[in-house]
Amino acid sequence: MNRTKKNGKTPVIMQVIPQLGAGGAEQGCIDICAELVRAGARAIVVSHGGSRVREITRAGGLHIDMPVHSKNPMVMWDNARRLRQIIQKYDVDIAHARSRAPAWSCLRACRGTQARFITTCHAPYNMGGKAKNFYNSSIVRGERVIAISYFVADYLRQNFEIDPRRIRVVHRGIAIEKFHPTAVTAERLIKLSKTWRLPDGASIVMMPGRLTRWKGHAVLIEAMAKLARPDLVCVLIGDDQGRSEYRQELEAMIAARQLEGHVRIVDHCDDMPAAYMLATVVVSASTDPEGFGRVPVEAQAMGRPIIATDHGGARETIMRGETGWLIRPGDAGLLAQAIDEALSLDPMQRAVLATRAMAHVAHSFTREKMADETLNVYAEILEEKLSGHGHLRRTKEPFAPGRGAPAAENTVISKAVAAE
Repeated sequence: MNRTKKNGKTPVIMQVIPQLGAGGAEQGCIDICAELVRAGARAIVVSHGGSRVREITRAGGLHIDMPVHSKNPMVMWDNARRLRQIIQKYDVDIAHARSRAPAWSCLRACRGTQARFITTCHAPYNMGGKAKNFYNSSIVRGERVIAISYFVADYLRQNFEIDPRRIRVVHRGIAIEKFHPTAVTAERLIKLSKTWRLPDGASIVMMPGRLTRWKGHAVLIEAMAKLARPDLVCVLIGDDQGRSEYRQELEAMIAARQLEGHVRIVDHCDDMPAAYMLATVVVSASTDPEGFGRVPVEAQAMGRPIIATDHGGARETIMRGETGWLIRPGDAGLLAQAIDEALSLDPMQRAVLATRAMAHVAHSFTREKMADETLNVYAEILEEKLSGHGHLRRTKEPFAPGRGAPAAENTVISKAVAAE
């Protein structure tokens, strides 16, 4: 498609995120950058850098390094000044903040400029005193507030004074071409299995997730102790990100329950599709509710049985009793029971579950669907900007997700340009 029209301009969208490392928020930012470029817009990402900056430039976006990760008020104030300069230099139409500190800076930067301001809330924040709650409130100050699940949308409505018509629910999406059983070669499976020294014929219980207490590693270790099955190997995948004391605590717990040969902690995995293919069952044992949770979606896309805790985003991504199990948080006994049930599935039952789970993800949680719905939010704002006034679209239900454009068309931004 043409990037501009004769008497128009290319839409310019600036996303601002603390850093570009591992994580769902970062992946979403990268995916939207690439989709904007494909749709004919100019994509700018401002962050404090990170290991994934190259993915922005490779997609055709512009990355600008700035300490937007900082919560220091003076740094945030200076970031606002520098973001305003970017808005003016590149004629930015929309500034999209993906975290609280960047949201404060963007809000101030947009004032008095042509740029419109929106936010994404990726998780429920802990509410505290007046100062803490005021700091959190930056995430709801956008003209539109994207929530990554209905759970997060409910959190926003219950904790902040926000017109529900400003909220748009856009679930995260994954790359189906990457997370699909046929995309993983035998060589990749063999390589990873050797790296982890997995015994032949063992059933693998896998839990991906960084080593932080609320992810529920201890609950899974207790469940493994209750199962006491010699044919099981549990793999905890995740970097401790400097939390060495917590890792040592988990290793001591493993030793105390005499599970050294059956529970092992491995560092961050660069080939998660292959990891899922090695798993007999995947577990997400978070004791605190997650805003969305990529693990249940990725596991289902790979056709693997998934067991997750019954709260947060998992309730929206798992079809209870059809594509996976949802259990009470923090209950090692119920987790052990669910693992035993998953391991007891016969080949036909596993095939039925896998087919149903893969179809579920392909219908509801693809990268393309997420991108279309996000670009539709941008299009709303651009249309309001072009018309010279703002209005809130009425929806049939609270927190209604953006209506996705046909995948083959993918011209959401160009439609807004055409309205000039």
